[in-house]
Amino acid sequence: MYPTRRLVLATLLATPALTRVARADTPDPRFAPRSVGSPTAKNVVEEWFSFTCPHCAAFARETYPDIRAKLVDTGRVRYVFREFPRDRLDLAAAEVARSLPVSRYEPFVLALLAGQQQWAFTKTAEPKDELAKMAALAGMPRSAFDRAIDDKALEEALLSQQSDAEQKYNIDSTPTFIVNGTPHPGELSFEQFSAMLVA
Repeated sequence: MYPTRRLVLATLLATPALTRVARADTPDPRFAPRSVGSPTAKNVVEEWFSFTCPHCAAFARETYPDIRAKLVDTGRVRYVFREFPRDRLDLAAAEVARSLPVSRYEPFVLALLAGQQQWAFTKTAEPKDELAKMAALAGMPRSAFDRAIDDKALEEALLSQQSDAEQKYNIDSTPTFIVNGTPHPGELSFEQFSAMLVA
């Protein structure tokens, strides 16, 4: 598990431009849940993840492919992606992912987690510039990238969603999985994940 940065989040939320706002009724598609799987699946799993969390990256690489193929694609699980930014770079990645067409969201998230060392922890370039290159590969030009990471309404929505989840589920690390309403912190194996599901 990778500890969240509560102080960073508190600072972001305290910034006047980032005052929390209610967005439950907005028609803006960027604020809608990002999920895969049948809407009538018996199991609903939310993954609260961070784009720069090594444990989230390991889970995406080692466990998620089996979950996708054996549980999501078979109709047993609806899997909901929930961003949990720990810092400004995380927040920028979430904003970019949310600004892409919905069909590109999951592939982009998985690409960022797979290439985490190359863009988030690079020692030879500016991480945000590397993130922009990843966005370009997903079809987002630099002008759209700059607009996405400067979008205060999107920042507010993401931080509000994160703060609400932190209070409701007491999330203090990533990844945290909410399985049918019950939180389970920490990186899970496929067997551990499967064992928490209803038949």
